[in-house]
Amino acid sequence: MAKQHVTTTINGNPVEYLCESRQTLLEVLRDELHLTGTKEGCGTGDCGACTVNVNGRMMCSCLFLGVEAQGKSITTVEGIANGEKLHVLQRKFVEHAALQCGICTPGMLVASKTLLDRNNNPTEEEVRYWLAGNLCRCTGYNQIIEAVLDAAKEIRGA
Repeated sequence: MAKQHVTTTINGNPVEYLCESRQTLLEVLRDELHLTGTKEGCGTGDCGACTVNVNGRMMCSCLFLGVEAQGKSITTVEGIANGEKLHVLQRKFVEHAALQCGICTPGMLVASKTLLDRNNNPTEEEVRYWLAGNLCRCTGYNQIIEAVLDAAKEIRGA
């Protein structure tokens, strides 16, 4: 099968790659570009572990084809930190023990950052609603919700 040339922006950097038309963005990120932070949980778009931000919208990268990234701006979990400096969300996830096995964490972080980029003063109900597509089997969600609310508070300077 012939590979297609894709030009896109990933984590603020221009990127070019070749991929087969049936390869998912998740496969391209992990296998071609070696951005292994994005995890595969279910492969069917049900768990949110592979969530990335595409042009400001959350997308399951296991359902999004690599060729569809042409001309788009993508942010993965690797793009949240500023170099070696953790983003406030990442720091709060650590402080609140909002991660255990780590499979859901990248998707939770990307989804949370997408929320806080739109609304830096969400209610607990809004955070729960926003993260509803991201499943976690380890933490029980309370620590994740607390971490997001604490990060929002710091972002607002409250």
